[in-house]
Amino acid sequence: MFFRNKKILIIGGTGTVGESLLQKILLDDPTVVRILSRDEYKQYMLQNSFSSRKDIRYLIGDVRDYDRVLTAMEDIDYVFHVAALKHVPACEYNPYEAVLTNIVGTNNVIKAAMAQNVKKVTFTSSDKAISPTNTYGATKLTAERMIVASGQNKGNSKTIFSIVRFGNVIGSRGSVIPLFINQILNDRKITVTNPAMSRFMMTVNQATELTIKAMRESKGGEIIVLKMPVILLQDLIKVITEETCFKHKINIKEIKIQEIGMRPGEKMFEELMTYDESLIAWELPDMFIIPASVENEFRYPNAKKAKEGTYSSTDQPVLSIDEVRKLVLDQDLI
Repeated sequence: MFFRNKKILIIGGTGTVGESLLQKILLDDPTVVRILSRDEYKQYMLQNSFSSRKDIRYLIGDVRDYDRVLTAMEDIDYVFHVAALKHVPACEYNPYEAVLTNIVGTNNVIKAAMAQNVKKVTFTSSDKAISPTNTYGATKLTAERMIVASGQNKGNSKTIFSIVRFGNVIGSRGSVIPLFINQILNDRKITVTNPAMSRFMMTVNQATELTIKAMRESKGGEIIVLKMPVILLQDLIKVITEETCFKHKINIKEIKIQEIGMRPGEKMFEELMTYDESLIAWELPDMFIIPASVENEFRYPNAKKAKEGTYSSTDQPVLSIDEVRKLVLDQDLI
C-alpha cells in the first residue's frame, strides 16, 4: 500500500494514462489525489466518473504556469508528470508550443517539486526521444536530460526524480486504433502512412504499472524502459479491419486501404534505448534500468548487466497476426 495516507498530484491527470493512474492509486487509500489539467470538460467527465470519491481534488491549470504548478504541489508527497503535447504533426506545425509544454512545463515541475519538498517525481517520456527526428521527440529528449540533470544539481533538495519511457499506448486518445475504426465505419477506408512501419505497443495497464513501479522503486535519475511487444502496422490494420467489419456486419471488400506516405517527422521504426545507454544499463526480466551515469550505478535485486546494443523495434520479435488480434480484443477496443 505504497500510497496509503499519502498526498499525490497527477499533472495531466485527465489523459488516458493519468486516469488509469488515478484508478490504481485510489486502491491504496491515499489521503488525497489532486488532478491538474487545463481541460475543464475532461475534468467534468472525470468528476462524474468518480462522483462518490471525496479524496480527489480537481485543479484547472497549465503546466506552463509555474505559480499554478507550485500551488498544486503544496504539501504533496508524490508527483506524476504525464502532461505533454504529443501529437507528432501538431508539434511539427507548432514547435514552440511543444517547447513551452514539454520543456518549460517540465522545468516548472522540477523547480516546484524541489521548492515544495516533494518526496518523488516520475516523468513519462517516449520512444520518440531516442534519436529524435521530430519536434515532439526532441522536446521529450530535452525534458529527460533536464530531469536527469536535476538529480545531480539539486543541492540540498531530497526530491528523487525518475523517468519512464513508453512505446505507443494501445487505445489511448489520439492513437491509431480509434482512428482506424472511425475511418472504417464512416469512410469505408483506412489511410495509412507506410504499412511496413514497426512500433512498440503497450497496454494502458502496462503503462500504468510501469509508472507506479518507477515511482515506488526509483533511487534517483534513472530511466526505466519496459520490454514491450513489437507490432507491424500492416498486421494491426488487418486485424482492425477484420474485427471491425465482423462486429458491424460490414463487407470487408468495401474497405479500401489508402497509402498516403509518411508524415513530417515520422520514422519507420522506434527505439527505446541507445547503444551508449546499453553500456551502463541493468536488465530485469521485464525491463531495462538506465542509471543517471556510470558513476552512480546501483544494482537492483536480480538485475544483470544489459547486453550492448540498441533496443529497437527493428531487431525485436514481431507479434504474429493471432497475437495482435488477442492483444486488441483483450483491450476491448472494437
